[in-house]
Amino acid sequence: MSSIAPTAPTATASPSYHSVVTLIGRLLIAALFIIFGIRKVLAFGFYAGYFAKLGFPAPEVMVVLGLLVEIVGGSLLAIGWKTRWAAWALIAFTVIATFMAHRYWEFDGAQYAAQMINFWKNVTIVGALMMVASFGPGPISVDKS
Repeated sequence: MSSIAPTAPTATASPSYHSVVTLIGRLLIAALFIIFGIRKVLAFGFYAGYFAKLGFPAPEVMVVLGLLVEIVGGSLLAIGWKTRWAAWALIAFTVIATFMAHRYWEFDGAQYAAQMINFWKNVTIVGALMMVASFGPGPISVDKS
């Protein structure tokens, strides 16, 4: 009888693999914010009206603030500079947007389902941003931390 216990295979990836995956993840998260920030620029009047309907004070100012957070924060996230600060700013933005625009408990039927999906997608985005805020941008970034 042998006293050598079998070892389980390890599934570790190379550091360069993790670097690339972290970069791609950061870029995908950033793209969401940059795209919707640009949409706010291109349809400013629509978003000002929508923000007013949601009950935001000074809706035009809130649209400008929102698009700045999305475009600047998303861009910082993409390049990996001041990444943790950008992630926290995007977290705050997303939490506010979620509770202002996706109060699914106030709706019925199909609208309930659509708002519930958007609410929980935003919660997931907050989770991803918390990972970035916690672990940093990864090695392929301006910050390098």
